[in-house]
Amino acid sequence: MKIINLGSINIDHVYRVEHFVRPGETIRSEGYSIFSGGKGANQSLALARAGAKVFHAGKIGHDGIWLKDKLQLDGVDTDLIETVGTPTGHALIQVDKEGENAIITHAGANDTFTQEDIDTILDSLKQGDYLLLQNEINGIEKVLEKAKDMSVIFNPAPMTDRVKGYPLEHVDIFIINETEGKTLTLEEDVDTILNTMQKLYPSSKTVLTLGEKGLIYSDQYQKIKIAGLQVTALDTTGAGDTFTGYFIAELLRGSEIRSCLEMGVKASALCVTREGAGDSIPKREEVENYEV
Repeated sequence: MKIINLGSINIDHVYRVEHFVRPGETIRSEGYSIFSGGKGANQSLALARAGAKVFHAGKIGHDGIWLKDKLQLDGVDTDLIETVGTPTGHALIQVDKEGENAIITHAGANDTFTQEDIDTILDSLKQGDYLLLQNEINGIEKVLEKAKDMSVIFNPAPMTDRVKGYPLEHVDIFIINETEGKTLTLEEDVDTILNTMQKLYPSSKTVLTLGEKGLIYSDQYQKIKIAGLQVTALDTTGAGDTFTGYFIAELLRGSEIRSCLEMGVKASALCVTREGAGDSIPKREEVENYEV
């Protein structure tokens, strides 16, 4: 089996602030950094650093060639990354003194996928291979239609109402947070969200992440709760992507589901103790030796 991650690649502009800027307010940044980012690229980095062989399919502008080089240095196969005339996608990220973030993204080259691009990428997969998707590129509904015979893992972030119109019955594993779960199910309570996901998509599995409280995994046979690890957060950007990469990497290794979840939680706990998104993702040996 192999895994292709068809996802975004961004340049992250990160500003450290006392508090998030309010309407009509101008504030002074206490620090500024540029990092590699995009949920797609972050998850590919996490997969590679967790020891998985991942193929990233994406689009960048000429200003983002360094991002492709960075992925390649980390062991990601970048043959399916295309350089186009549109500027690379980017994000403006505020990080406050508690380590929480507020993010504005601009799609840029991430929004230039054609049907021909999608066909070429998915034709390299065969039945049983894994396809990882987020919601930061265009054409997701077309991808899901064509990928119905593959094992699809979908992290529908950033969440929009449009996602509910996608052919989500083709998703094998949903990785969602509470906000995304509420939008998909129109429910508020965690248990009700999971039960409704099971009714809506009976053949699918759901991982519902709960931030510092951990997560709950649910399928038609079981629910598994994993507690969060207590750490001092410096920057929560990239924590969810780190979890996703490590969780999937463990699945590819054939680990049982609880071990996959625990590895993902441990990796994301280490991630939030560092600055940046892609740059904060730990390597496998660091996670294995990490003690909270």
